[in-house]
Amino acid sequence: MPGRANAFEGIEPWRTLPQTLRGTQRVPLPAAGPEPAPADTLRALYPALAACWRVPEGLSRFERAEITARLSLRRDGSVIGTPQITFAKAPGDARTRDILIRATLDAIARCTPVRITPALGGAIAGRPLALRFIYDGPRGQGI
Repeated sequence: MPGRANAFEGIEPWRTLPQTLRGTQRVPLPAAGPEPAPADTLRALYPALAACWRVPEGLSRFERAEITARLSLRRDGSVIGTPQITFAKAPGDARTRDILIRATLDAIARCTPVRITPALGGAIAGRPLALRFIYDGPRGQGI
């Protein structure tokens, strides 16, 4: 529009972060050893948020389920507001989908506040994170 300043004028696109920080994590994670160091990168953050995901009763017999939760964190790693489920795909009926949603929200609640470094906390504070969990069922777990 003529006469309006462009808020992004002068910003090099490759130096800006995407609007939503996205990650994918296969769950459940293998049993961890000693407590890991605070996450200092997004690559370390996603497994830290997924570490508390457990296979819920009623879902273990299915081959594959996927769910994406959208949330924001504060600088200290605590959740801002309530995580939102933006996608859920589970075989079976609505009850199975509800079980998957509850398992995911419970996992996020158990894993937060997540341990993050001050630098990562400053970089992601208030930014939307979309974390996709993939459960591959017994076959994906080597059973």
